[in-house]
Amino acid sequence: MNQPIFTGSAVAIATPFTSDTVDYPALKRLLDFQLDNGTDAVVVCGTTGEAATMSYVERMRTIETTVRHVAGRVPVIAGTGANSTETAITLSKDAALAGVDGLLVVTPFYNKATQKGLVRHYEAVADAVEKPVILYNVPSRTGVKCTAEAYAALAKHPNIHGVKEASGDLALVQKTRELCPEDFYIWSGNDGETAPIMLLGGKGVISVAANVAPREMHELTDACLRGDFFSAGKQQLHLRRLCEALFWEVNPIPVKTALGMMGYCQEIFRLPMCEMEAENRPRLRAVLESYGLV
Repeated sequence: MNQPIFTGSAVAIATPFTSDTVDYPALKRLLDFQLDNGTDAVVVCGTTGEAATMSYVERMRTIETTVRHVAGRVPVIAGTGANSTETAITLSKDAALAGVDGLLVVTPFYNKATQKGLVRHYEAVADAVEKPVILYNVPSRTGVKCTAEAYAALAKHPNIHGVKEASGDLALVQKTRELCPEDFYIWSGNDGETAPIMLLGGKGVISVAANVAPREMHELTDACLRGDFFSAGKQQLHLRRLCEALFWEVNPIPVKTALGMMGYCQEIFRLPMCEMEAENRPRLRAVLESYGLV
């Protein structure tokens, strides 16, 4: 029986940039902030990390830097998805060689594959590596949505360990739990759905909010894992305004802006991502101040 790669709160870490490359000293500061505040795992080069706009060399060096700096203290999971199966295989193989503990592979975007195509895509990636693979279902970004039946087919593969579920569809989570074996694990991909998904058997969250509130997201998931859903519900409600503010504009614009306000990195984005709208900045700062983050 496969064990979960992690339980609890994994930060979908932002990638800090300089004007022309990755700001590796700032990345290490962000990692230290996470490790000092109870984060249970680090997901590097995902959506929040703006991986789609990074060069191959930057992406691999960022993964390698993260693996070396974390040094086994928590699991490191690398985003290696692509809309080309061949590219996803190459990224996954190279991330595995860099020493990651697992791979996060988003559904192929733009192509709008059929469910049969999605199954074959994921099987091809999982066949090519020996690391655990977490599927990533985020139809709002990719234009395609996995079904519970597709998950049930993929759960038969020994290297596929579960899914980051960011569809916002709790009925899909329930059906997935019904159709899939116990060791096909589910992690919330939406901060605001962490407690509900964990109540349905989820093992944690891959979190945007953990970039700025790692301790609080760890405490939320810890309460769920202990079965204390009363406390978890209170914490989920407490964090509602923060989670909402971090999606006033498309991720990762608000969270990287927040990290800049907190002094952890520069507010530098890669086009087509750009700076936060001026009218939203004071609103975001006010929310951060209300949580004691700035």
